[in-house]
Amino acid sequence: MKYDFTTVANRRNIGAAKWALMLEKNPNAEKDVVPFSVADMEFYNAPELMNGLAEYVKQPIYGYTDATDAYYNAVVDYMKKYHSWEIEKEWICPTNGVVGALNDLVRVLTKPNDGIVIMRPVYYPFSSAITRNNRRLINVPLINNNEKYEIDFEAFDQATKPEEVKMFILCSPHNPIGRVWTKEELQKLGDICIKNDIIIISDEIHFDFIMDKHEHTVMSTLSEEIANRTIVCTAPSKTFNLGGVKVSNIIISNPEYREKYMEVTNFLNTFAYKTCEIVYTECREWFEALMDVLHENKKLVEDFIAEHLPMIKVYPLEGTYLMWLDCRALGLSNEELENLMLKNDLYLDEGYLFGEEGSGFERWNIACPKQELLAGLERFKTAIETL
Repeated sequence: MKYDFTTVANRRNIGAAKWALMLEKNPNAEKDVVPFSVADMEFYNAPELMNGLAEYVKQPIYGYTDATDAYYNAVVDYMKKYHSWEIEKEWICPTNGVVGALNDLVRVLTKPNDGIVIMRPVYYPFSSAITRNNRRLINVPLINNNEKYEIDFEAFDQATKPEEVKMFILCSPHNPIGRVWTKEELQKLGDICIKNDIIIISDEIHFDFIMDKHEHTVMSTLSEEIANRTIVCTAPSKTFNLGGVKVSNIIISNPEYREKYMEVTNFLNTFAYKTCEIVYTECREWFEALMDVLHENKKLVEDFIAEHLPMIKVYPLEGTYLMWLDCRALGLSNEELENLMLKNDLYLDEGYLFGEEGSGFERWNIACPKQELLAGLERFKTAIETL
């Protein structure tokens, strides 16, 4: 293979958040242990990016930098080529992170005590963006039918009817359950939001990670009416492993929403603009090779658990690189399950973090070299065998 997806990088003591969290939980974690929690990857970045940035840093001045036409063109072209989404340059709001954007959008598009709907279990910053900004969290839990999760459209309709409910935050593809919502499902959500006059924030940061024959639909491509009430949060950060670069593109076609948001957003630094431009124009081959590795890792987890741990249910991974494991058959409390993992040097994201609907589950990040994933699965097996 042209790219290196096998070398294990030691990210201890360099500020890597996932590794720092592991050592905070266990300062004596074995030196060869890799954490499987926070959603960044344990793969080296694309060499095309490193070479491009090495050339860029040779410029002699790193002064205040505005977005260039090359940056805007890269974003516009990428969305059209890989997501069949034609956007205008003016819709792009460069931002230094999707989580920060969620908080800012909540503040500028709603008022204190307004209701905001989410569907748990879901990425936990959704909840904090609502509660920390003194808005009212309205949860419409996803329906777990023990095969996959589905949307409770009737409950969603009822939850969004009251006049004081103003916004819906959608996760698409869904983190942590791994669903890729169908076009029909998204259309139903969009139609309800139109009927009940709801603003949609669609977090689509994982939209490049689509497994097997599934197909991702950008929320704003459904209709002009839906697009006019939708803010789509995108970023190259998941796709190309750039969490530390802080580069996101919030796409807002509605000029009223965009004007309010642009008054509060934080713009990018000079290296973030260039990084986005490089990965969107030069690194797609690396990403496609990465997807081959992720497909292999996904199958490794499915096959290993089916053979050795049939009491653990692996939910179908349709999108993202985060697998959702149902450990409820072990009969453990959240605390007992977490302690069992820690005692066996397994550092996962506990399901309860995503809401009480995630109790008894583990989210496992499979974006790592295969040998590390297999070592983690062996520790997982050992942990459960101790019961």
